[in-house]
Amino acid sequence: MHPYRSHTCAALNRADVGKTVRLSGWVHRVRDHGGVLFIDLRDHYGVTQVLCDEDSPAFAMVERVRAEWVIRIDGVVKARAPELVNPKIPTGEIEVFIRELEVLSAADELPLPVFGEPDYPEETRLKYRFLDLRRDSLHRTIMLRSKMIASLRHRMMAAGFNEFQTPILTASSPEGARDFLVPSRLHHGKFYALPQAPQQFKQLIMVAGFDRYFQIAPCFRDEDPRADRSPGEFYQLDIEMSFATQDDVFEAIEPVMRGVFEEFGGGRPVTESFPRIAYRDAMLWYGTDKPDLRNPIRMEIVSDHFRGSGFKIFAGLLEKPGTEVRAIPAPGGGSRRFCDRMNAFAQGEGLPGMGYIFWRAPEGGAGEGTAPEAAGPIAKALGPERTEAIRAQLGLGIGDAVFFLGGRPADFEAVAGKARDVIGRELGLTAQDRFEFCWIVDFPMFERDEETGALDFSHNPFSMPQGGLEALESQEPLEVLGYQYDIVCNGVELSSGAVRNHQPEVLYKAFEIVGHPREYVDRHFGGMISAFRYGAPPHAGIAPGIDRMMMLLADAENIREVIMFPMNQRAEDLMMGAPSTPTNEQLRELGLRVVPRD
Repeated sequence: MHPYRSHTCAALNRADVGKTVRLSGWVHRVRDHGGVLFIDLRDHYGVTQVLCDEDSPAFAMVERVRAEWVIRIDGVVKARAPELVNPKIPTGEIEVFIRELEVLSAADELPLPVFGEPDYPEETRLKYRFLDLRRDSLHRTIMLRSKMIASLRHRMMAAGFNEFQTPILTASSPEGARDFLVPSRLHHGKFYALPQAPQQFKQLIMVAGFDRYFQIAPCFRDEDPRADRSPGEFYQLDIEMSFATQDDVFEAIEPVMRGVFEEFGGGRPVTESFPRIAYRDAMLWYGTDKPDLRNPIRMEIVSDHFRGSGFKIFAGLLEKPGTEVRAIPAPGGGSRRFCDRMNAFAQGEGLPGMGYIFWRAPEGGAGEGTAPEAAGPIAKALGPERTEAIRAQLGLGIGDAVFFLGGRPADFEAVAGKARDVIGRELGLTAQDRFEFCWIVDFPMFERDEETGALDFSHNPFSMPQGGLEALESQEPLEVLGYQYDIVCNGVELSSGAVRNHQPEVLYKAFEIVGHPREYVDRHFGGMISAFRYGAPPHAGIAPGIDRMMMLLADAENIREVIMFPMNQRAEDLMMGAPSTPTNEQLRELGLRVVPRD
């Protein structure tokens, strides 16, 4: 017999009754039923109930064991009585009578329990992550991640993509977040950088003629942590395609994303055909370029109803250039209490408030052809004709409400988007238990800094502008759109992507518009520019985030719940003690000295 086990702790069933077996695992819990000791023995695969009575030669040893000791037992499989069968586990029809027990590893008193789902401080859980990972829910989440990544690999290969690895030690890039720098021992005073993404390398793979690339790629960015991004590092499904258009990327990726979410989403419906929404429309309708389409609310412009009206606040705003009034419909929100609550929400977000109208049945009753009665200060100021026009435009009726925000869209769009989410959630309009995908397309290539007036790239500097070089030379920069796209699910941006700018002259012109001369491009992106001079195919790609996909599939609120060994919010690894202080010998060898901060 194998020295540790003949079966796993999930393998035995009624067909094994009468067999002598060997199991090894952790003591999940011990129960004393008056002369009979029960142990739930747990391994990676599951749990088996083992037991021992006072007649067993192993009884004295069983009395010693405690939670999380690692033991090996030999015993005989017996059938449970029908009333004692546990249908929740695969081994629930049997139990194993212990004949011999060996302690493979004893455990000290635990700093946090493994049995159940205790609400322990995150710092403790991260310091003892190896114990935290033994908990059933977290263990299942990490296994779900493993299976999802395996499925992604299978689907990508089935679609004709090949997996290649790109360097981890590379050159620093000035774009995006801060780099993690690695000092070179052989070249004093010089540093490698950990890649923020394999962007340049995957484009060079296309130049090298490999056509379809993918990689489960580690990415490193020295940026502040967020709930949806781990500090320091994250993983993405990195993809690039040669001789590909934006449509080709969508056609390749949609089946992969849909298939994975159908496979691991627990039966929740997944968008059949991902809608494409222009960036400008997304900001207008949803107040964000990451819309949650489970919420059916769409905002609309209602400026004409307020222009020259009796509601002087908005009428005065609309006299200024670049201003407008937007409406957020709220079907079912037609009560003064709810409207006042949303007004307070807007004030909590830093705005003066949020105007509203709600509709109720007329005092004499709502007969056929009778218009609902509008209520609220704005309704009184606008008058019945304008108020009715707003109701008709938005398709609202008795029991409904509408909220208004006015001014420069950039000043209120973010709050409007949050308000839309709150309204949808509180009124029960946002669907649950489904995955709603969409593509956000037609991003502007450039944006202007409001403080300095300088132009900068709004999304990705390596994207191909729609219209190519001609567009850059003939259009106003803020009117130029890029072949850039995001894939969004349930309000979470899973990835950005783009058709790449593979023509050096177009790339030089794009950087020139934001104030960088050719020398800047050659200095910082010389490897890629050089490659483009020797025949570069048109190519495009995308890189969905593994961690964010897992958050959606596992219904996790925090990204640390879907990563095996995450850092804390201060970018510290409490378990391994990183970052740590180097020794003087290490610093001397690298030619470095730590200078105290002022």
